[in-house]
Amino acid sequence: MHALLTLRRGLESYEQSFAAMRAFTDTRTPETDDQLWLVEHPPVFTLGLGADPAHVIDAHQIPVVQTDRGGEVTYHGPGQAIAYLLFDLRRDGRRLLPREFVHRIEQAVIETLATYNCAGERKAGAPGIYIANGEWRGAKIAALGLKIRANGCTYHGVSLNVAMDLQPFEWINPCGYSGLATVDLRSLGVQASLLEVQEQLARALEQQLLP
Repeated sequence: MHALLTLRRGLESYEQSFAAMRAFTDTRTPETDDQLWLVEHPPVFTLGLGADPAHVIDAHQIPVVQTDRGGEVTYHGPGQAIAYLLFDLRRDGRRLLPREFVHRIEQAVIETLATYNCAGERKAGAPGIYIANGEWRGAKIAALGLKIRANGCTYHGVSLNVAMDLQPFEWINPCGYSGLATVDLRSLGVQASLLEVQEQLARALEQQLLP
């Protein structure tokens, strides 16, 4: 049985993380342990493979980077917990289907929110997690986008808004949806630090994804 290595990469540019994820996946073998990368990015907008650049309404000097993940446009910035999942879905005979993999990642986010007395929910056809009740009901708090190669190896992952400047989300159509509200834990009254939420998310992901 293989291990899951958790790497705490701190604050680094999106381009650096993106290049490192591809390099790791290019060179991994069936014996390479899966990895979970915890990272924080300076401000950046990223476009998924099928993203319409018109969904970036006004970048306000923030870099816009084309990626090879699924999904539309999203924003990453300081105060956001990002977990990149470098997994082999066929490892040890587990043969996780992409839909099940996504479901488990979303469940880990829901469980992380629950530890802070926040209720999250899925929306059919719209990957990510949304607030389930209260004045912020329907607002998006976590975004998800993956690259799954033909050999079953994955990279990219999930981002959870903790305590960040949310204004840049107003300069795009988040995930392609005009007027979609976004929220972070701080706006919901949660005072947890980014580091604390990163570690909570990592534990939840390990519980969901390890055999």
